[in-house]
Amino acid sequence: MKKQTGIWIDSSKAIIVTLDGGKQRVSKIESDLENKIYHQKEGSKGSFNGSHHGSDETKFEEKRKNETNHFLKNILSHIKLVDELYIFGPAETKIKLEQKINTDKSFDASKLKLVETAENNMTTNQIVAKVKKFYH
Repeated sequence: MKKQTGIWIDSSKAIIVTLDGGKQRVSKIESDLENKIYHQKEGSKGSFNGSHHGSDETKFEEKRKNETNHFLKNILSHIKLVDELYIFGPAETKIKLEQKINTDKSFDASKLKLVETAENNMTTNQIVAKVKKFYH
């Protein structure tokens, strides 16, 4: 029996549904992604350090990139042993996960069957039903 897995993902969390020999398991991984830039002073244009100018936005983007990478690595660690993978979700995070899978040498990218857009406000039961429908 194949271990079939579906992942609903957005920037705040991933819901992983694994179907294995008639059993189903649902896991949730929360992300630590910060979605807003915090400005200590309103109207701040960043900081100057000698001739170098660093903005809050640049720091935020770098931090977000690192947080996203950590989130995606965490997901990959949960799906190492799957036989088939289906990814869906509302945002671009699903595309970033697909790219991570395709570039990560420890994951067999041929296991990825489909990546598609899905609704933003799906319940866990709807996610499980969508994964079951995909594989049957």
